[in-house]
Amino acid sequence: MTVEMSQFYQVFFDEAEELLAEKEKLLLAVDVSAPDSEDLNAIFRAAHSIKGGAATFGFTDITEVTHMLESLLDRIRKGEMALTVEHVDAFLAAKDILKMQMDGRRHGTSVDQDAVNSVCQRLQALSQDSTANATPQTSSVEQHAAVAAPIQAPATAVGRSFRIELPEVPQRDVDALAAELGLLGVINQTVLDNKRSVFSLVTSEKLDDIIAICSFVLDPDDLKISEEGPSAAIQEPDPGYGFFEPLKSAVDKKETSAVEMAAAAPAEQQGTDAPVSVEGKPFGRRAADKQPVTQESSSIRVGIEKVDQLINLVGELVITQAMIEQRTGSLDPILHERLLNSVGQLTRNTRDLQEAVMSIRMMPMDYVFSRFPRMVRDLAAKLGKKVEFVTRGAATELDKGLIERIVDPLTHLVRNSVDHGIEMPDARRANGKDEAGKLVLAAAHQGGNIVIEVSDDGGGLHRDRILAKAKQQGLPVSDTMPDSEVWQLIFAPGFSTAEAVTDVSGRGVGMDVVKRNIMAMGGTVEIRSAKGYGTTIAISLPLTLAILDGMSVKVGEEIYILPLGYVIESLQPTSADVKEIAGQGQVVKVRDEYLPLIPLHKIFAIEPRFTEPSQGIVVILESDGKKAALLVDNLVGQQQVVVKNLESNFRKVAGISGATILGDGGVSLILDVAALLRSSRQLNAAPIFS
Repeated sequence: MTVEMSQFYQVFFDEAEELLAEKEKLLLAVDVSAPDSEDLNAIFRAAHSIKGGAATFGFTDITEVTHMLESLLDRIRKGEMALTVEHVDAFLAAKDILKMQMDGRRHGTSVDQDAVNSVCQRLQALSQDSTANATPQTSSVEQHAAVAAPIQAPATAVGRSFRIELPEVPQRDVDALAAELGLLGVINQTVLDNKRSVFSLVTSEKLDDIIAICSFVLDPDDLKISEEGPSAAIQEPDPGYGFFEPLKSAVDKKETSAVEMAAAAPAEQQGTDAPVSVEGKPFGRRAADKQPVTQESSSIRVGIEKVDQLINLVGELVITQAMIEQRTGSLDPILHERLLNSVGQLTRNTRDLQEAVMSIRMMPMDYVFSRFPRMVRDLAAKLGKKVEFVTRGAATELDKGLIERIVDPLTHLVRNSVDHGIEMPDARRANGKDEAGKLVLAAAHQGGNIVIEVSDDGGGLHRDRILAKAKQQGLPVSDTMPDSEVWQLIFAPGFSTAEAVTDVSGRGVGMDVVKRNIMAMGGTVEIRSAKGYGTTIAISLPLTLAILDGMSVKVGEEIYILPLGYVIESLQPTSADVKEIAGQGQVVKVRDEYLPLIPLHKIFAIEPRFTEPSQGIVVILESDGKKAALLVDNLVGQQQVVVKNLESNFRKVAGISGATILGDGGVSLILDVAALLRSSRQLNAAPIFS
């Protein structure tokens, strides 16, 4: 049977990216002066697993980098050399190179070979330095002979001895396999008839694990592996091999193959303290911690298009359920008691199903937060600052669509906090602060929203400087403006108080894009700042854009949906509360505040039931710090609606953000409140009444 390896490419790339992200996270958190051995083992496992997967698919460029990375990591974790900051920097640079190489293989993007060679030389130099410090230099002949010598290890656990006989293969494959097996325990090598090599391996790993390692280099069907029984005490192995274990099952099994031998391994091995292999998890767990077989795989990888299709079908089910509920609402509850009870049960089950399916699209904020420690570290080093980066609420979940769209706005805010917010170490000392500034990225649920905060303990925003810059740019400001309005000025297009333009910031682009993107997601931005104490920027977003709580309003024969998050209150004004402004339209007085009046029937050219505000209903809306009163005929009620995208089937309609299907089967448009308020000409007026 021939196995087409390309079908596994996507799995390899997805797993490798996760391993690279985990490796970077561990490297950024490692204590250089006293690194945790488990962390070092985990970093090594990540490199080794990527190397094994890359070798399986013949990605030699990735294999070469990971081999050098793995060799250096192995020396460090074995205590042959001390971990330094230079090592961490080199490992992070190697991570970037591996990501670039994988993107090149996956998406066909260009790979900077000069950068690859530079990192390889850097790793090679560090490895040679460690060799020089650890042992005297040996000749190439001595180095080759050293392969046959046993690898010394402290005796702390009892292992088993295995005989591994190789076919006639090139010497480079023999050496490569010797290096791989040397990571499992103590090996000795002999040569039979000057052709075939035989390894004697003493290890506490299982037979399956040995085969998995050998399959990185040779076809396991060509090996002859036999167990020689218990052996002397050896070092307890480091956890973690077998990244591509599932691929072994795709290989043909011959009658005397090593794979078949593994299947016939003694059952009592499963009950020993030897490391065990769990799919998708590191090796090295004790038998007592081993999960039942049925729990080995706790998750599956599903394409997002399948999840979206499922969500869409559940949305259609919700609409159908609403139709049934509306049609049965007029039935006699006595005569149709059983039917109505069944409809009620259907309603409850449908809501539970909807919530369960929507939760599939929810992802933890750690997916976003995990990319910032590296960025903060590099940016702080570039600016000569010291920054302590802290994340809170990384497990808080948000819809995948919003997760992907919030990355860029948060990147701008974090960069600005490091560049503009946190002061230089000398300045912080002069102000009685610690040299290292603190940058906190936090997320938490509040009602039906998620609030993400970017906080720093830097110098805070400079009110006078912002006002002076705003006046210079011709923005309408006054010295008596409240702080909350002054802080919002930094979101004006082209606004920047940076004294010099750098490659970090200062061009005035970014903050206006941040606010525009957040508002496009139905969110809001709030700034709190105190001079000398720091700044906090809080972003509030709905948990999902697929479902929203809305208020149904009626104008003429049409029903529209207002997102409930924009609605403050609704009321029926008196004639005395409505004023006409020459050339500017009408305003309505609400508790001593005059708000622009937007007649919805004029926006969409609809024939209304009422044209006089005192006969209809006004709904007070707020967006982007501005308020307005929307005139409608009457309120229908509040309901949760499934949002349908208009653009995929029609086109973008001004003032409309989407549509939904009501219980009677009719289509209702969802109003884009922010767009209505921005485009309304009444908002340009600033009437002042005593």
